Amino acid sequence: MSQLLILGAGGQGKVLAEVAEASGNWNSIAFLDDRHATLNGTLRWPVLDGVRHANRFISSYSHAIVAVGDSTMRLGWLTMLASSGFEIPRLAHPTAWISPSARLGAGCVVMANATVQADTMIGQGSIINTGASVDHDCRIGDGVHVCPGVSLGGDVHVGNGSWLGIGCSVIQGIHIGGRVTVGAGAAVISDIADGLTVVGVPARGISGGLE
Repeated sequence: MSQLLILGAGGQGKVLAEVAEASGNWNSIAFLDDRHATLNGTLRWPVLDGVRHANRFISSYSHAIVAVGDSTMRLGWLTMLASSGFEIPRLAHPTAWISPSARLGAGCVVMANATVQADTMIGQGSIINTGASVDHDCRIGDGVHVCPGVSLGGDVHVGNGSWLGIGCSVIQGIHIGGRVTVGAGAAVISDIADGLTVVGVPARGISGGLE
C-alpha cells in the first residue's frame, strides 16, 4: 500500500482517483491543483497545494501521476515528478483487461471496461479511456489519448500526442502520425500523416487529404 498524489483535480483527476481507489492499491490519495484554495473541501480527497509545489510532498507521497488533457503538459509534468523523486505508477481499473504480454509506460491509465490485447505497447502518459479496445500488436506513442469507445484493430501504430476521438474506429495495420486529431465517430481506413485533423466515414482531412 502506498500514497498517491494526482496533479490536476478536474474531471479526469476525479476519474483517476476513483480508478486508484477501485484498485485497492493505495492507502492515501490527494491532489495538487493551482485552484486548491477553491477546490479543497469540494472533493472526497484533499487538494493540498499548487502543482509547482509538488516536491514539498515527496516525503509523504511516494507515487505521483498527472491528470490533465493537454499531452505536452501531461508529459512535462510527468518528467518533473520523476526528476523530483516520485515513482510514476500505471493505473488500471479492475474491470479493464490488460494482456500479460502488453507493456505500458509510466503514467499510463487504463479506464473501466477497456481492453489492451496481446503484445501491445503503450507509451508513457497515455490514456486508454472508458470502454476503449486496443487489439494485438498495436504501438501507441507517448501522451496519446484513446477516448471512450474507440476501437483499434491489430497492429495499429499511433504517434506521440495524438487524440483519437470518442467512438472512432481504426482498421488493422493503419499508421497514424504524431499530433493527429481523429474526430468522434470517424472510421480510419488509410494512414494519416503527422499533424492532421480527420473526420467522417471514411475519415478525411479537414484541411487536406490523407496520405
